[in-house]
Amino acid sequence: MQDRTVSAAGDVLHLTGPVLVDDARVEPEAWVLGGRITFERPRHGGAVTEITGTVVPGLVDVHCHVGLDSGGATDRDLAVKQATLDRDAGTLLIRDAGSPLDTAFVHEREDLPRLIRAARFIARPKRYLRHYAREIEPSELTAVAADEARKGDGWIKLIADWIDRDHGDLAPLWTPEELRDALEAVHRIGARATAHTFAEEAIQPLLDAGIDCIEHGTGMTEEHMRVAAARGIPVVPTLLQVDNFTGYADAGEAKFPRYAERMRAMHGRRYEQVRAFHEAGVPLLVGTDAGGTLGHGLLPQEAAEMVRAGIPAADVVAAASWRARAFLGADTLTEGASADLVVYAEDPRERIAALADPAHVVLRGARVA
Repeated sequence: MQDRTVSAAGDVLHLTGPVLVDDARVEPEAWVLGGRITFERPRHGGAVTEITGTVVPGLVDVHCHVGLDSGGATDRDLAVKQATLDRDAGTLLIRDAGSPLDTAFVHEREDLPRLIRAARFIARPKRYLRHYAREIEPSELTAVAADEARKGDGWIKLIADWIDRDHGDLAPLWTPEELRDALEAVHRIGARATAHTFAEEAIQPLLDAGIDCIEHGTGMTEEHMRVAAARGIPVVPTLLQVDNFTGYADAGEAKFPRYAERMRAMHGRRYEQVRAFHEAGVPLLVGTDAGGTLGHGLLPQEAAEMVRAGIPAADVVAAASWRARAFLGADTLTEGASADLVVYAEDPRERIAALADPAHVVLRGARVA
């Protein structure tokens, strides 16, 4: 291994490894110099701090809502606290899957996770949670989707289905034609779209329109999974959120018994559904759905739920780190990349519970937790 001469100013971190780069590459050791990763041993006149343990690229929560709580938008201070909880649990990159708060200010904070924003949820009036979404009429969808794509960081978030009170059950919000036109507009801008969906009826129109990612996916059939696998469309199972389905059913049963029955059925097969995704070859990513009804910092618990469903721990670790980074177009631990990483005393590929106990969290080369 070659030597690299660096300035004597500032500390160097020596990561004794193993260092997990991606599915094909594990390095025995690495160093952090000037906030960046190198695999070349440095010559350094200053302090060198040795950090022992399994090194994983900073975890990625691909379904997280910074700046959102049960009443809608939070203030900035609470949004910072939410992001800090995620950071301290090892989540160093967040795809914010919709927020009523403009969280662009997070980009300016070196102490907070990197953020990829989907701007504001898009839904129809009275067809989603109050104070969360930009509520529009179907005729506005294409223009609004393009507008939100320009406001965000390359993503939009559609609410594809929700309870229809006249129907008494889940139902799609948009026609296939409306979805097609909207996604074409988003893609022309160079952005991508993800969609909240619980119901089976909403999936095929999304696939036909060219959706880029699916959230929850509790209603997907084997044929839907086959198509998603063939096209490389990831699903984010959000098992912690799906575990709340029985509570939603109880709350709605008096007025909407069909809805309640469906929600309980999807809850009952939630682990089977995730195993089916995996067996079909659907790419799986890890998202907590934090914000609203769920707290922040829960990515280790979400990962453990996916293992409980039958996904190998090594695949879940990959899905929560380098595979998610590749999908989002973000750096992993390659030469010269920003040192955004988490170190564990135990290898989480062997025991997923290790994710809940990070020994060191390093963001932009600085130990933050």
